[in-house]
Amino acid sequence: MPTPARPIWYPSPNFGARRNGLQPSLVVLHYTAMTSAAAALERLCDPAFEVSAHYLIGGDGRLWQMVAEDQRAWHAGVGEWAGLADVNSRSIGIELDNRGDHPFSHRQMAILEDLLPQIMQRWAIPPEGVIGHSDMAPGRKIDPGRHFDWARLAAQGLAASAQNEAVERVSIAAFRAAAQRAGFTAKSDDATLLQAVRLRYRPWATGVLTAQDIACLPR
Repeated sequence: MPTPARPIWYPSPNFGARRNGLQPSLVVLHYTAMTSAAAALERLCDPAFEVSAHYLIGGDGRLWQMVAEDQRAWHAGVGEWAGLADVNSRSIGIELDNRGDHPFSHRQMAILEDLLPQIMQRWAIPPEGVIGHSDMAPGRKIDPGRHFDWARLAAQGLAASAQNEAVERVSIAAFRAAAQRAGFTAKSDDATLLQAVRLRYRPWATGVLTAQDIACLPR
């Protein structure tokens, strides 16, 4: 088996203790939306910006760790997943060097696929606990965006899989109920919630709500 990737320790001052005795139960994936991994590292380690993440994966596959996993990095901001707020205290944040307008590199994805099982095993995080920034903050955030290959992770048991359940009726009420069961509980209007669900499970989809938008959601 290949040797697990060893992160380069690049400490950020932007962290604190996890609140209320919480431990990680989520992994939140982001893209940096910056021109380079070097620029992202500088931002994530600058106390003036008060942002950070536990890990950064460069487009070339380099892996940096900025905050220890048992500490609270400042990556998620305001939001909610599965009815739970303070996502920073409940999660490990992974930034991916990507502007958001192009595919993620094979080497970058391979490092992510190496790192995720290690984190998930250490903290007993199930595939359903690996989410995108847009999942827990619909409308406010859209990363890791429509170019991120969630199906690739799901095929390896590293994220929840899209479903194809039978749908008896198509309505906003049925859609919102299915989305909430799947974890999308952050406050949002109908259009914003539909965008968030599609970013995760149907990034190619456009137009009005369809049966497939409901059917794709994990039960």
